Amino acid sequence: MSLITPDFGLLVWMTLIFGIVFFVLAKWGFPMITDSVQKRADRINESIAKAREAEEKLRNLASEQEALVEKARKEQATILKEAASSRDAMIEQAKVQARDEAAKILDQAKVQIAAEKESALRDVRKEVAVLSVAVAEKVLRKDLENDASRDELLGRLVEELSSSKDLNS
Repeated sequence: MSLITPDFGLLVWMTLIFGIVFFVLAKWGFPMITDSVQKRADRINESIAKAREAEEKLRNLASEQEALVEKARKEQATILKEAASSRDAMIEQAKVQARDEAAKILDQAKVQIAAEKESALRDVRKEVAVLSVAVAEKVLRKDLENDASRDELLGRLVEELSSSKDLNS
């Protein structure tokens, strides 16, 4: 029975040893344990705060990214509008140049046609004059075959010459 019911001396010694162990643990063990637990809690809290900061930075970066994307879209739209207006201006300028060039070519063609027409008219007049002289020559030869008509023509020519000299003087 002595195993189940301890003696009074054993109880005193067990209480005394428990008190010493408790005192040593309370003096040096528990503060170390609570310090390490506190340090760990501080590190965990610090990590949580850093995680929140990182999360906030990510949100800010996401909003900045959205703003940059929107700005890039606006710039793209502006550039596309400028390119379209530039293209339209270039097309209009090309049309104006083409019209001007066509007008110049048309004017040159008209001038050339007029010059060729004038040249053709001169050639036709020359031909008509040559033909008229040839016809007149043939008619005069036929008319001047007899002496009487020749004398009459010469008399008329002399009278015309003398009358024209009188007018000029």
